[in-house]
Amino acid sequence: MSLKAFHLIFVTLLTALSLGCAAWAFNNARPFWGAMGILTAIGVVIYGVYFLKKLKKISYL
Repeated sequence: MSLKAFHLIFVTLLTALSLGCAAWAFNNARPFWGAMGILTAIGVVIYGVYFLKKLKKISYL
């Protein structure tokens, strides 16, 4: 498995997990943890975009 494929899978799964935890937290009257879950999901997506942009700059021999 390539590094790019690993990161795409990692970012997708972690985003889904974060949003799932946020939904669970909001459902159980824990708004702080729900907000943290949403912020984590946003941060992971930003990391994914950053990684893909950085990977495009790397030249393969």
